[in-house]
Amino acid sequence: MIPEAVVPRTEAAAGRTPTGPGRLIGALVGTNAAGYISIAVPMNLLLVTHLTAIAGAGATSAFSLVTGIGGLVGLLANPLGGRISDRTAARFGRRRTWILTGGLGAAVLLTTMGWTTEVWQVAVGWALITTLVMFQLAASAALAADQVAPERRGAVSGVVAFVALAGPAVGFAVVSALPAVPRLQWGVVGGLSAAGVLLAVLLVRDPRHRAPAGEPRLSVAVILRSYWVSPREHPAFGWAWAVRFLITAAWAANSYLAFVFTQRFAVPAGAVPGMIFLLTLIGIACVAVTAWLTGWLSDRIRRQKPFVLAGGLVLAAGLVLVALAPSIPVVYLGTAVMSLGYGTFLATDFALCLRMLPDPESAGKDFAVLNIASTLPVAVVPFVAPALLAAGGFFAMFACLAVLGAAGAVCVLRVPDIGQEGQPRFAAITAKRG
Repeated sequence: MIPEAVVPRTEAAAGRTPTGPGRLIGALVGTNAAGYISIAVPMNLLLVTHLTAIAGAGATSAFSLVTGIGGLVGLLANPLGGRISDRTAARFGRRRTWILTGGLGAAVLLTTMGWTTEVWQVAVGWALITTLVMFQLAASAALAADQVAPERRGAVSGVVAFVALAGPAVGFAVVSALPAVPRLQWGVVGGLSAAGVLLAVLLVRDPRHRAPAGEPRLSVAVILRSYWVSPREHPAFGWAWAVRFLITAAWAANSYLAFVFTQRFAVPAGAVPGMIFLLTLIGIACVAVTAWLTGWLSDRIRRQKPFVLAGGLVLAAGLVLVALAPSIPVVYLGTAVMSLGYGTFLATDFALCLRMLPDPESAGKDFAVLNIASTLPVAVVPFVAPALLAAGGFFAMFACLAVLGAAGAVCVLRVPDIGQEGQPRFAAITAKRG
């Protein structure tokens, strides 16, 4: 039997890399920057200010409703987008087709959000934007699984982690420099997103899907299976999913920092964009240190788990600081600690998850199931947050999410590290039958 650790799992592992390394990294930077700008800038700023203007005192509940619905829709859209990209036979490429259509579609809709005047309109628009971005990001993750060589995955994971905050930082910087005109701000975010998408599709080369003999046609049953990878058959995949879900749920507290300023410290609404931008700069500086260093070091020492473990625990510590913060400077400090932890986690989690994919031919679908672990907290936390806030204010919410982050860090101990695949003391990538 061939050892699990040496079975080719991607096109890169099998020597099929149609895009050169430099162009591939450029494409991944472009598409991920576009996706994160489209989601993070509205989630952390534009939706907050827009819903405050529309809903007034009910802005917190409206925000939870809008982002919760968007999260649920994204939960369904991401695996579906991954499955469809796996099967797309367009000459433009199976991944590139959906990076373009999903990304540009979301960019167009973003430019229309400034015209919404009711909460239900914002909810519908945000649900559609989230759907399209999830299709784009599912194809982007599958592109990395297809074409990133195994020995470069740590470095590329670090790049993606950096872009996750650097992309939105560019968006925050540009929006903060603009007049406080909602239509203009939403339109500029849409334009920045479109630019990243176009850069990606111009750089990447992407083969079309060629169906192997006996491949079943897409049907309702096949599509429904897009939302499931059995943790019994693929235990390591299940543990990796749990790690990502719990740590991402902890990071979801980041979306409520604007409300911490306005409600705990009575900061005027007009001052919040500048403060959020400062927090973003702090996050960028912290992630710049952790993502690049830990991604490179992970490839160098051929270890991923220690960085995921440390990242989750540091993120939890930052949440505790914010929960107990008696002043705004302590919020900044706690956010810096959170960003150091989340950057360390992101820098290696992406590479770790690539090793857990059960089948290279369904990389889009399988990685999209992993992405449910990133999307589900966006849906769940906004629905749970009002109850936590009512029970114990921001302290209760941030403390509970800190517990989830620490639990996620501990779960990574069950995942095999590089070279540990197949060892009985760790979860198997594919369980033996019989």
